[in-house]
Amino acid sequence: MEIKDNIFARQFETIVAEGLLIVEYSFQEKKIFLTKFSAPDSFSDEEIIQQFFKAILDNISERNMKAVPILPKIVHFFKKNPSYKELLPPGIRL
Repeated sequence: MEIKDNIFARQFETIVAEGLLIVEYSFQEKKIFLTKFSAPDSFSDEEIIQQFFKAILDNISERNMKAVPILPKIVHFFKKNPSYKELLPPGIRL
């Protein structure tokens, strides 16, 4: 899955048939706070959403940054995928 880091809008984006999937973020030091998820109203494919989250977290890992999940949907993703917990900053527990 190809994602775009729209730096000006501070969001990760990918295009699906129904429209645009978006995860908004903010930076603080070497951490990316994942704050909001948006999808078209007609979109409900959880498998694609999971792939989108994986691509975002892989991107964050490549940058040697930490991810702070604020969004409950991403917190749930971390709980289901313990291999990504290494991206959490010290002291963050889910």
